[in-house]
Amino acid sequence: MGRYVIRRLLQMIPVFIGSTFLIFFMVYALGDPVAALFGDKAPDPATAARIRHDLYLDQPLWKQYLHYMGQIFQGDFGTAFNGQKVTELLAAAYPVTLRLTLVAIVIELIVGVTLGVVSGLRRGRAVDSSVLILTLIVISVPTFVTGYVLQFLFGVKWDVIRPTVSPDAPFGELILPGIVLALVSLAYVTRLTRTSIAENVRADYVRTAVAKGLPRRRVITRHLLRNSLIPVITFIGTDIGSLMGGAIVTEKIFNIHGVGYQIYQGILRNNAPTVVGFVTILVIVFLLANLLVDLLYAVLDPRIRYA
Repeated sequence: MGRYVIRRLLQMIPVFIGSTFLIFFMVYALGDPVAALFGDKAPDPATAARIRHDLYLDQPLWKQYLHYMGQIFQGDFGTAFNGQKVTELLAAAYPVTLRLTLVAIVIELIVGVTLGVVSGLRRGRAVDSSVLILTLIVISVPTFVTGYVLQFLFGVKWDVIRPTVSPDAPFGELILPGIVLALVSLAYVTRLTRTSIAENVRADYVRTAVAKGLPRRRVITRHLLRNSLIPVITFIGTDIGSLMGGAIVTEKIFNIHGVGYQIYQGILRNNAPTVVGFVTILVIVFLLANLLVDLLYAVLDPRIRYA
């Protein structure tokens, strides 16, 4: 196991370098960030040259990237164009989005797996057809439509919750945004669980467990569900980064000042250091989540071993 982890960590290095360089190149190719600082006014050439020198923008792109990577390994993600350290923005925004993502993942797992198990065990029946139709509707409706509708119903019309989230973003206020963020992924988790349960319910090890007289609940939870969760865990691992990066719409609707909000503001204002810094952390989160998923395989299925 230890050798496998070391090998995977070494494999993550070129992936990290390639993805961060691609992000760095695309963000700085959007336009001149110095010109964006002055808006519609033409900057003074001497002032613009000084700012470019201070931000290391007067160097070739590959030198800018090497300089940026050197700063990252020292814990410095640069300075936003408003003079604030990117690390300060990261420290303020990432805990909020992590809480939102955690709420969304818990909802995905509890609701999605439960519906998938019920649907898979009753394949072809009315419950199964209803779940499939419901998940198809959820996947078809865009997130911004679902978000605004639920915000209006629960926050404005029925006054059950606050329509917007306070700056502290406690867990209680993140439940509805978490539901909005998780809905599409929840539908996919339900379908994956349903398909996996329906396939494995006829497997030999399940029939053997039933023939031994084990209780139905134990057969489902200890034997059937553990093997059926492998594709679901794979999806959840890749979905963590997608949820954190894709929270832009949800955070905009509920006025949550998290990662999505900061990335949106950075792109809108062409604030390259902010965008690159936040996306770099997202890459790290995505890589670590996939490593954790690979390690969970052996926990779910004892037949899996890492040479």
